[in-house]
Amino acid sequence: MSDYRVTLEAGWTVKDVESVQDAIGIAVSEAGKRLHPSAKFVDVDVMNMPCPYCGKDINTALVIARTGLVGLLLSMKVFKAENPEHAEHIAKSVIGRALRDVSLSTYAVELIEGETVAE
Repeated sequence: MSDYRVTLEAGWTVKDVESVQDAIGIAVSEAGKRLHPSAKFVDVDVMNMPCPYCGKDINTALVIARTGLVGLLLSMKVFKAENPEHAEHIAKSVIGRALRDVSLSTYAVELIEGETVAE
């Protein structure tokens, strides 16, 4: 049995916003509220991608007609999973239960090596 860090991606819609920064703030806040208290151990971050022109990282948020779409990364540690697929299944179950109407896709599953678990 191994420990994994599973990261899922989600597209979060926000209505009635004026700027990308507003959309990002509201999306992260809403996701955090829905994850608390049942899944408060899930980290919420804004997804980044490289700019096609300059190569620098930019956030994945867009506002059109006062409606925002923000790409979020939701990551959590899964302890004592049988394999990466099992860890992914556990993470989707835990996060999906808290965010029922949000579609989730797997972004990354990483093996955690050499980390001790505090009891």
